[in-house]
Amino acid sequence: MFTLIKKEGSARRGKMDTVHGTIQTPAFMNVGTSAAIKGGISSFDLVDLKCQVELCNTYHLHVRPGDDVIQAMGGLHKFMGWKKPILTDSGGFQVFSLAKLRKIKEEGVFFQSHVDGKRIFMGPEQSMQIQSHLASTIAMAFDECIENPAPYDYTLKSIQRTTRWLARCKAEMNRLNSLEDTINPHQLLFGINQGSTYKDLRIQHMQEIVQMELDGYAIGGLAVGETAEEMYEIIEAVEPYAPADKIRYLMGVGTPVNIIEGVYRGIDLFDCVMPSRNARHGTLFTWSGIININNAKYLTDSSPLDSQCDCPVCQNHSRAYLRHLFRANEMLAMRLGVMHNLYFYNTLMEKIRDALDNNTFEEFRRHWVPILSKRI
Repeated sequence: MFTLIKKEGSARRGKMDTVHGTIQTPAFMNVGTSAAIKGGISSFDLVDLKCQVELCNTYHLHVRPGDDVIQAMGGLHKFMGWKKPILTDSGGFQVFSLAKLRKIKEEGVFFQSHVDGKRIFMGPEQSMQIQSHLASTIAMAFDECIENPAPYDYTLKSIQRTTRWLARCKAEMNRLNSLEDTINPHQLLFGINQGSTYKDLRIQHMQEIVQMELDGYAIGGLAVGETAEEMYEIIEAVEPYAPADKIRYLMGVGTPVNIIEGVYRGIDLFDCVMPSRNARHGTLFTWSGIININNAKYLTDSSPLDSQCDCPVCQNHSRAYLRHLFRANEMLAMRLGVMHNLYFYNTLMEKIRDALDNNTFEEFRRHWVPILSKRI
């Protein structure tokens, strides 16, 4: 499934073959929480925006329209009209983000729906069943995302429980993939490394989950309160213990600079709501730095958003027009902003892959990190 093509230092160039197509890595997964990218972006748009993988949210799709509905519609790919790979998260992050609405037990987690207050139970088996109904390409194991910082004793107990949950996830996925009516019997399973900011627990947990021979390994529970430097230190500590022949995914990260630094430390896959969320408020990424298109200086600026970008937005519209759309609260503002930011992120990954192909990634990193972190 995953082929490591070459390395430059710890940075990796690879590809992952799946039943829904090949993912060239490093890659960024565009986040369509409820089977749609917020900002009015369709599955057809995503093809033109160079998206390789879309990420959808198990918890939200379970709440509405219901995973049984999506199963009846033939799975997420048919439901969305998206033919390329889809990764579904497990619902585990909601254990973290809905802290006031949940109770964690060994068998799983009792939720209170954020939509209507309905009581929901989700454990490893339920998460796998929901994701099997969704028929995604890649399913994430059910875990607990621990806050940073967290007490050491609690973190240790939490990762031990997450390991037990992972074994249950694998057993249930094997069962589901063997059923005759399963939409995608080739669904892959990724395990998630946890351990807060404790390097010894992170290493211990990775060593444990590697023994389960999964299809890929994620590092979760980062970018949730710790500094960027702490995050990089955790990645560096864990990376030597992740299998070299399996894909590595850093969950929920991040800025363009975070991605470059993650690749530098051996990460293959990324996802984050940042490009779409920021775009909906007028914060746009360019090859000269980060701009806020709402600023008055763009009132009569006839230049494209980014003269170095060949996305449809930059090829057809001026900064002045984009600013007008945002100031007038036009729906088109969000759509065009999100289109540009996703195109930028996917092009960034293209450039990273090209640099790795040409053995120039270190030079690429030195050049672009200070530019892409700059606010104009």
